[in-house]
Amino acid sequence: MKKIQMVDLIGQYEKIQQEVDKAVLDVIRSAAFINGPEVKAFQSELEAYLNVKHVIPCANGTDALQIVMMALGLQPGDEVITANFTYVATAEVIALLQLKPVLVDVYKDDFTIDVAAVEKAITPRTKAIVPVHLFGQCAKMEELMQLAQKHNLYVIEDTAQAIGADYHFSDGTKQKAGTIGTAGCTSFFPSKNLGCYGDGGAIFTNDDELGKKIRMIANHGQSVQYYHDEIGVNSRLDSIQAAILRIKLRHLDNYAAARRAVADYYDRAFAGHPKVITPKRATWSDHVFHQYTLVLNGPDRQQMREFLATKDIPAMIYYPVPLHLQKAYRDDRYKAGDFPVTEWLCANVISLPIHTEMDEATLKHITDHVLEFIANH
Repeated sequence: MKKIQMVDLIGQYEKIQQEVDKAVLDVIRSAAFINGPEVKAFQSELEAYLNVKHVIPCANGTDALQIVMMALGLQPGDEVITANFTYVATAEVIALLQLKPVLVDVYKDDFTIDVAAVEKAITPRTKAIVPVHLFGQCAKMEELMQLAQKHNLYVIEDTAQAIGADYHFSDGTKQKAGTIGTAGCTSFFPSKNLGCYGDGGAIFTNDDELGKKIRMIANHGQSVQYYHDEIGVNSRLDSIQAAILRIKLRHLDNYAAARRAVADYYDRAFAGHPKVITPKRATWSDHVFHQYTLVLNGPDRQQMREFLATKDIPAMIYYPVPLHLQKAYRDDRYKAGDFPVTEWLCANVISLPIHTEMDEATLKHITDHVLEFIANH
């Protein structure tokens, strides 16, 4: 059995090596490294896949969030509501722009933003909601959009972990994650379900004027070279990364199916076990399983990680410290105990390896040893 990885990027690459190598060499031979044909082709192909009017590639997922907030004209002091249980980038951008991050709790079963908590947090200074489609499935977008419409708020979807997931509306229609709100943002960090071989990101919107402004801001605030109509940034997806992403986009649905098969195996192995809580699969969203995250009910998490490490099984904790207890984000408004679900999750979650190259022998090795540990603790 080969070495177990949280994400096996080498194994994935080996299956598409000829396509990737040719695409990269073609870009090098063309010398069209920035905003070349591959970037434009990837943009068009991702627009078609997502069924969205505008995809604006950029340098990374954090830039994507920042550029959208700049394009929406949010001003210092404006309040932006987001989930406490998430990676720091979501709140980081809000703080960088001197906006006011307003943190709310999440649901304990699917880890996404609590809609009732969002509604309670809305004030006259609230301008936007940033739901995070955590670990591979969508937040309750239909309810959030109704709430946003009621209070005239923007909705910026952070879909870095759920690209390709379908949201199922109550009327039976579907839309891709990231295409429902005012705008959606994603990352193409290598470990993402759709990842490049460096940094990359993109913004999605169906709003023509907003799309035009986002594209301008991402390019130094210019739509015509040397004429700067907005204060902008320099945030580009390079042509080599775009060429790689074009290839991987063709496999994205198969990658999601492979991840779901891994999750199915884990679910069966841990079904009904009182010491572990398996991830909920929401009725309103497909799950593309960027992570497979258990909640431990009793066993010591660090001891489990150490035990699994002795069996050459990696495990990760996403995320060990809630945002309101991070040194950089401490605020007099919040104290320990204010976000019971987030704090409980941060103390008890553990993520197992999940990727597109896992075989049954590997999965049996992992689940056998997880079950061995929890049986004795």
